[in-house]
Amino acid sequence: MKNKEIKHLLVIRLSAMGDVAISVPVLTAFSEQYPEVQLTILTRPLFAPMFAHLPHTTLFPIEVKGKHKGVKGLYHLFKELRNRQIQGVADLHNVLRTNILKFFFSFTPIPFKQINKGRKEKRALTRAKKKVFSPLLPTYKRYADVFKALGFPLSLDSPYFAPKPPLSQEIKNLLSSTINIGIAPFATHKGKEYPFDQMKEVIIALAERYPLGKIFIFGGGNREKELVASLPSLENVENIIGRFSFEKELSLIAHLSLMLAMDSGNAHLAAMYGIPTLTLWGVTHPYTGFAPYGQPQEYCLLASRELFPLIPTSVFGNKYPKGYEKSITTISNQDILKKIITILEK
Repeated sequence: MKNKEIKHLLVIRLSAMGDVAISVPVLTAFSEQYPEVQLTILTRPLFAPMFAHLPHTTLFPIEVKGKHKGVKGLYHLFKELRNRQIQGVADLHNVLRTNILKFFFSFTPIPFKQINKGRKEKRALTRAKKKVFSPLLPTYKRYADVFKALGFPLSLDSPYFAPKPPLSQEIKNLLSSTINIGIAPFATHKGKEYPFDQMKEVIIALAERYPLGKIFIFGGGNREKELVASLPSLENVENIIGRFSFEKELSLIAHLSLMLAMDSGNAHLAAMYGIPTLTLWGVTHPYTGFAPYGQPQEYCLLASRELFPLIPTSVFGNKYPKGYEKSITTISNQDILKKIITILEK
């Protein structure tokens, strides 16, 4: 039954970038289906551009290293939020920090509902012995369940992609009028990252096949910069690392023809705009519920479970047996190129 009392809802999702991006389609659906409800989104300041399209929405930036640090800081945060006349809380994160907030809110009549992360099922899926290899509930549906618990059931039968943000002249000048391919070849953990020497071959092959198109390389950090610098000079390949603000990078991603990424944040940023997103999976697996939103199953290229039967070894890719970091190499360059060409030229 629809909740007619709550008119101002606090939504909490602090990190990581990919998980925050998965929340965007759900919040887009919420804003369309419940336009009378005001949203306040508690998140990190960096992520504000993701929510710029949402009406009746205010971003509340958390300062985890500043005034909101520690239990004392979280109590200060609680008082700030309560003073905003919050009438309900949707916690899409469910970590220690938000559980402390939940404790403070328990002394008020304000309902506080949290995501069920399915930790038990995920342990069963990723353990080595007695593995239960079956798909789990997608993360975006877990988010939707939190709103349902607050009395706001969501219909997600149709996709809810974020509208494409406007382009600055600087970004507009970079784009090709034909094909624009984004490649995000990096990941936090080695078991989730395709070897860059092999990815080089994919980039060069795409540059040759689409000479009038553009290829944009995304990433961050010195290691990534050094690896991309090892690419041969190609007129239609642009290194984006460190060149633009997050807001400008988002606008570029939203106007791509296709994104090729690991199981990582950039995949979810592209997917939230409805961009065809091809992902490569090593020691992780879409069954954990983190496949990019709104993408066909065949857009996930998977490492061989015949050769590496313990996949998935973890949810985040940070744990795997010795040798499993090579599992992603069972996806061949030709498999990647064939799938990209099929998507772009179908």
